[in-house]
Amino acid sequence: MVSLMQGRLPINQDLLLMQKGMLMRKVRSKSWKKLRYFRLQDDGMTVWHARQAGGTAKPTFSISDVETVREGHESELLRSLAEELPLEQGFTIVFHGRRSNLDLVANSVEEAKIWMQGLQVLVDFVTGMDEQERLDQWLSDWFQRGDRNQDGRMSFHEVQRLLHLMNVEMDQEYAFQLFQAADTSESGTLEGKEFVEFYQALTKRTEVQELFENFSADGQKLTLLEFVDFLQEEQKEGERASDLALELIDRYEPSDSGKLRHVLSMDGFLSYLCSKDGDIFNPTCLPIYQDMTQPLNHYYINSSHNTYLVGDQLCGQSSVEGYIRALKRGCRCVEVDIWDGPSGEPIVYHGHTLTSRIPFKDVVATVAQYAFQTSDYPVILSLETHCSWEQQQVMACHLTEILGEQLLSTTLDGLLPTQLPSPEELRGKILVKGKKLRTLEEDLEEEEEEEELESELEREQEADPELEAQLESEPQALSPRSKDKKKEKRSKPILCPSLSALVVYLKSVSFHSFTHSREHYRFYETSSFSETKARSLIKEAGNEFVQHNAWQLSRVYPSGLRTDSSNYNPQELWNAGCQMVAMNVQTAGLEMDIYDGLFRQNGACGYVLKPDFLRDVQSSFHPERPISPFKAQTLLIQVISGQQLPKEDMSKERSIVDPLVRVEIFGIRPDTTRQETSYVENNGFNPYWGQTLSFRVLVPELALLRFVVKDYNWKSRHDFIGQYTVPWTCMQQGGPVLQPLATTTRALAVLLMPPSCPSPGYRHIHLLSKDGISLHPASIFVHISIREGLEGDES
Repeated sequence: MVSLMQGRLPINQDLLLMQKGMLMRKVRSKSWKKLRYFRLQDDGMTVWHARQAGGTAKPTFSISDVETVREGHESELLRSLAEELPLEQGFTIVFHGRRSNLDLVANSVEEAKIWMQGLQVLVDFVTGMDEQERLDQWLSDWFQRGDRNQDGRMSFHEVQRLLHLMNVEMDQEYAFQLFQAADTSESGTLEGKEFVEFYQALTKRTEVQELFENFSADGQKLTLLEFVDFLQEEQKEGERASDLALELIDRYEPSDSGKLRHVLSMDGFLSYLCSKDGDIFNPTCLPIYQDMTQPLNHYYINSSHNTYLVGDQLCGQSSVEGYIRALKRGCRCVEVDIWDGPSGEPIVYHGHTLTSRIPFKDVVATVAQYAFQTSDYPVILSLETHCSWEQQQVMACHLTEILGEQLLSTTLDGLLPTQLPSPEELRGKILVKGKKLRTLEEDLEEEEEEEELESELEREQEADPELEAQLESEPQALSPRSKDKKKEKRSKPILCPSLSALVVYLKSVSFHSFTHSREHYRFYETSSFSETKARSLIKEAGNEFVQHNAWQLSRVYPSGLRTDSSNYNPQELWNAGCQMVAMNVQTAGLEMDIYDGLFRQNGACGYVLKPDFLRDVQSSFHPERPISPFKAQTLLIQVISGQQLPKEDMSKERSIVDPLVRVEIFGIRPDTTRQETSYVENNGFNPYWGQTLSFRVLVPELALLRFVVKDYNWKSRHDFIGQYTVPWTCMQQGGPVLQPLATTTRALAVLLMPPSCPSPGYRHIHLLSKDGISLHPASIFVHISIREGLEGDES
């Protein structure tokens, strides 16, 4: 299978040495450190390991699983073993998603460099792959799994086993016919390109072929005009269709002659439909497209709860890795619980539990390093301080010294603001959220007094040289408070002034009632609510909560009963305009799918602008009882087919999935619903449904759609296969649903269209794993149609 990637893979001495294999120490904990023999496979895309050279090898990871490679000194675990294992010989492989890091220690610095440099070269190569190269790599991975004896070729027996692994139920005689047709060398085995031919025979898309032929006069190609017709009639591209058609042909037509003639082959047409241009997620919503100059309280803010935990809330591990993962996935508000630690150094952990502890200064250093790698927009450090006055001073020192210019320690212009600054104004800044001794007005007033006093002293100093000598020996005389002996005699406050001073725009205050907040609090003061309290307020005073969140920031956190680090549904809090809905980001599941779905838009920068009716302090919107005027819409989804759906449990070689598609809508309570197709028996490779689902939505601005593929199981809950969640406002759409493609023609499709409806659109939905990692090339093919009003409305 090497031939698939041959000529495209980077080749250097490091990779050649990695393919020979090396003995390294795998480190899981302080007590688990074992020698293993690691080897880069000949395909250059997978790493296998064995207990010793020549031993039975098994796959460790694919290069596509790797996010980056770090040096040994960046690993908490390896640093803790520095006296036992040399840090300079260690390195860490960091994987996408929530998979644990892999810490390895080589036999020498040179060998460590070989693996670090070689792996990074391959990771960079994979990151830059085009669609064809990604497909080749996917096929190469499957070939490696199917080639049991690793001889670089596949017998028919191995192919049969591979078909089951790939979720293909096929008549043995037909499978053998395809095998023989692909075996052009007549060797009785499939190698490289022969395996590709076999795969292509398996993956013919008859539903796409029919769609192609509906617009192609000769059934072989789409001329420029025919493709423009398709884009206008089916994809709702309108006036830009002509220019877009030329762009797409140039981008997706594989043959140079086709590009020159401005025609699109069936292969090019399929490439387009499977690309980002044919994706359900509107590509115009992928970069930063929203107004980023509004006050912070007008945005949903990607927020993490107990960010230091990578496990449960009682005995889980505390790690700076929690902050790295949260920040790299776009979190803009991270939480830090700080307690008194040994040797005068504050520590971070979940108080009164058995969770492990990490130094506060390590957390601050990690935030400084990773805060702006994913997004330039401001990071909020939500401090829960339980330290003594002395260790609070140490905290303030670490924050100012480590964060430096990144730390926002005064208002942007030194003047008293009338509203919170915008994400745009705060680019590259880290804000401290926490308790504060005084108001912002008092802080600024004292700064003015100090500046006036300093100016006055400078003038006196110029007139009286003796005063200068006095000030050098008694610098405390500069303080305006030095004249107030009563203040000098006061006992130390519970909150250290130097830490308090670092809280500028985000002063934490207790919530009593919405009336109390309006009468006593200022716009830069923010309250936190448990999920239970927030839900209760939404039911009791939903409209007041909406108005409150239009002028002040709110943070919501999971119930203390969620000791397993489970999550709540963030949608009902977003419906009330709550900005910082904090999640246990270490825990995958439905709730995090919804969360990631909302924040996938706007450049994944961690800030999403709230709908206008949630930014109005006089809004009449009630999340439990929404009333018009809202532009209700009807959604029709034809679930057409699926492609290369994976098994959740690859150990079940003989089992084949029975897939069904469930479409779930999350929004206000009346809009929250779900429907599903029937299941297709024994076909995860290319199942066909051709079924239409219909939804009515009252407040589309708040709705998210989750497409989830399940493996039907009549005995229990259906097993998860993959999902994708998209905000309603970011969905590429079309018009009315057609009859199932297998029975329709273009003429019939035109007759079926209601005269007032826009044209239909076809989209692929590329599935993600439980961890939010791409399951490429797994997808479902759908037809999306949205119309204004509800089904049955005369309008």
